Amino acid sequence: MSGRLQSAAMFDLDRLPATPAFVYDERRIVATARQLLPLRRGGLKFCYSIKALPLMPVLHLLAPHVDGFSVSSAFEARLAAMVPGGVRHITSPGLRQGDLAEIGRHCSHVSFNSLGQFSRLHSVLRPGISCGIRLNPELSFAADERFDPCRSYSKLGVRIPDLLTAWRELPELRQRIRGLHFHTVFSSDDFTPLQRTLDHLLEQLEPILPNIRWINLGGGYLLNHPEALNTLADRSERLLRDFGIEPVFEPGNALVGSSGYLAATVIDRIDHWDKPVVVLDTGVNHLPETFEYQRRPRPAWAEPAAGSTAILAGCSCLAGDVFGEYQFERVPEVGDRLAFCDVGAYSLIKANRFNGHDLPTVWRWDGERLIRVKSFGFEAFRDQWTPDADSEAGLSCSFG
Repeated sequence: MSGRLQSAAMFDLDRLPATPAFVYDERRIVATARQLLPLRRGGLKFCYSIKALPLMPVLHLLAPHVDGFSVSSAFEARLAAMVPGGVRHITSPGLRQGDLAEIGRHCSHVSFNSLGQFSRLHSVLRPGISCGIRLNPELSFAADERFDPCRSYSKLGVRIPDLLTAWRELPELRQRIRGLHFHTVFSSDDFTPLQRTLDHLLEQLEPILPNIRWINLGGGYLLNHPEALNTLADRSERLLRDFGIEPVFEPGNALVGSSGYLAATVIDRIDHWDKPVVVLDTGVNHLPETFEYQRRPRPAWAEPAAGSTAILAGCSCLAGDVFGEYQFERVPEVGDRLAFCDVGAYSLIKANRFNGHDLPTVWRWDGERLIRVKSFGFEAFRDQWTPDADSEAGLSCSFG
């Protein structure tokens, strides 16, 4: 079996000194981001949602191609602020009063997730920050409820009837709110949900619209079909033309998802069963959504139509640490290398050190070279579990 990625990248796996390794193709990130340029000229603002991959070199890579960043916490806000220029939008059900001063230093736009959150926290923010409200349009488009922001009993956003009532009764809401935010889909190639949601909001929120200066359309949409972007462009132009509202879009996975690869080495092969089990030096602790959502990561090699079947499993003690069944020209042997592709989003950020296995070393591919970006090692593992030097020795708690 060749160590070369046969279909998804141009670099040779054997050039990596060791695995597991996370490799991102910076050329693909830039190529995807450049698709946004015509829409930016039309008035649509783009904020990269850094929760997908908050790697600092990626933020600097994207900065010239976007209008800012979308963040979900004080830590993400501080990280994004290390990249000069651009706006920074934040919304989160996890906003805490102790974080607001710092968020206010780093964010230009704050969308409150609930009316209670607004009432408790808006006065803490300095006057220059543009405040918004996250909406729950109660329109569900995600087939899997785990991804549906508008699921029953959702914690995400304010229901439209509740906002309209508060708008009539709370003068501070009318004085402070200048933006709206919504997010209704997950990994959608089709912008029809965006059209339906906007039509619904523009109809229901007519009394509020004169006060609104911007609307954050959220993310969850992919950019795999450039022609679909015409829908986004048309609706954005209408918001600007007919309502004077600036549209903001916050792609995350759409910008970095297809750029990432997880490379691994075969460290064992078990032939007890009718299908061999091939054990890799990575696992679902490096691709947590594989286990969380029972996904089969896409292979970076071309699977033959009639090949040999093997089960790829991870190296942790979790019985369900399994990537799935894959086809090969021949079953991989110990020492062979392979990789999964399209794992640029929500992989490295969720990766963990379960069983004491190291995090993947991070590499970037510039089309000619593999350049090491970051490695971890035992010291990082040790520091994670070692008490702080200034912690109180012998601190104890009594119960009773």
